[in-house]
Amino acid sequence: MRPRSVLSVIAVLLVALLAPLGSSPANAESLAATFTKPSDWGSGWEGRFTLTNGTDQAISGWKVEFDLPAGTTVGAYWDALLTKNGQHQTFENRNYNGAVPAGGTVTFGFLGNGPGAPENCKFNGNPCDGGDTGGPGDLGAPGSPTVTARTDTSLTLSWQPASGEPTGYRVYEGTELRATVSGTTATISGLAKCTTHSYTVKAYNADGESPASTAVTSTTSGCVSSALPKHFLTGYWHDFVNQARPLKLSQVPNEYDVIAVAFGESTSRFGEVSFRVDPGLASAVGGYTDEQFKADVKALQAKGKKVILSVGGEKGAIWVGNSSAATLFTESMTNIIREWGFDGVDIDLENGLNPQYMGQALRAIRGNVGNDMIITMAPQTVDMQSTGGAYFQLALNIKDILTVVHMQYYNSGTMLGCDQGVYSQGTINFMTALACIQLENGLRPDQVALGLPAGAGAAGGGVVSPGLVNNALDCLAKGTSCGSFKPSKTYPDIRGAMTWSINWDVTNGGRFAGTVGPHLDTLP
Repeated sequence: MRPRSVLSVIAVLLVALLAPLGSSPANAESLAATFTKPSDWGSGWEGRFTLTNGTDQAISGWKVEFDLPAGTTVGAYWDALLTKNGQHQTFENRNYNGAVPAGGTVTFGFLGNGPGAPENCKFNGNPCDGGDTGGPGDLGAPGSPTVTARTDTSLTLSWQPASGEPTGYRVYEGTELRATVSGTTATISGLAKCTTHSYTVKAYNADGESPASTAVTSTTSGCVSSALPKHFLTGYWHDFVNQARPLKLSQVPNEYDVIAVAFGESTSRFGEVSFRVDPGLASAVGGYTDEQFKADVKALQAKGKKVILSVGGEKGAIWVGNSSAATLFTESMTNIIREWGFDGVDIDLENGLNPQYMGQALRAIRGNVGNDMIITMAPQTVDMQSTGGAYFQLALNIKDILTVVHMQYYNSGTMLGCDQGVYSQGTINFMTALACIQLENGLRPDQVALGLPAGAGAAGGGVVSPGLVNNALDCLAKGTSCGSFKPSKTYPDIRGAMTWSINWDVTNGGRFAGTVGPHLDTLP
């Protein structure tokens, strides 16, 4: 996925006008576009097409078009350019991925909202399956399943009928048969709350079974967050000295519910995290020992606050990209949490992460320290433009144990909103339209918060008045005080706000905490 801008869109349009699609002669039966759903969360899903050039000649451009059933729409997309005509969607190559060599492949993806999946698909004017419809009477794979309902103990699936003459359908979880039905819906019951499951569907008749559908993955409801207010304020506390006022933890204003200590640092071993009270900070505040810090952590917790350790930051070099690094991350973070009394961890890796191994490590740490462990994330805006991004994948992979994502709505420039509009940082539209991407693509509203700078000096761009943050929260939670962008529905459970940082807020007179903190109590 690459960030798009107005200029890049114009450039792609010019390339599309000058370079005709599919100009190389090719055998249509050897061109195939395969659709999959890497994830599905009920109200929406991620769609992905893999285009395969099975011919012996390169193609210089491609176009994939299909219809979506009523009630299904396309949101964000990547590695393609989209044109919509009602329910008809046309994706064309970008300037960097139009050439597909003989035997080569290219992929693009998008986010779908609502039930359904692509129908009547064509790849460069020919059937997406390459023209191979199988023998007479053969069963085709059922259409991609979606999750249409979920409870604490069940998930309901639906799918498009298979071609041929099926007797019925079988739903599998891995290799285990979970349901046999005659129609195109099934409810899988007897599940545990807040558990994630993946299913495929096969049609069957007297001659056997069809190929499996694409997999659909979803999580039952009933996930319970840690003991925190319904709406809360998070702030980062500096364990270092910069231009902001240095503070002891005991000096954190009372409006903050979660204090993220910044930062745990890397060692010479991949994945390992270390933490100590910075000597420069200790000197700047007139002395601050490890034992005094630990006592301040306990004092904040006694007042109902949560104190977590943030790992990473702008200059952080923590790398968890394989199993050994994940093990070291798990062991070191477990020891730090136990020694210093932290309530959890914040993932603020601004130089990339691996969702597989980081997800494994976070689950292992939680298993070591307990189910009340808080897990927060602070991705940059570009990291959450699409579920194809590593940060978004991590959030969805650990959705059942994730507390909140407080994306950084600053130091960003322009970005796409959920309506594909281009919005500039520092505006209410930027906050609401980008939050909408997370809210409509898999995260629960209680797992989404707005992260903003605490005033002058805190960030290079994206600084807004605290009152504008309140307006954005009202727009998302109540549908009031919106800018020109207004979400199609409200999210009363929106979790709250975060600021970088407590130190900068105190330096600027405490206006962020003093304005946003009390306002959170007015949300539904």
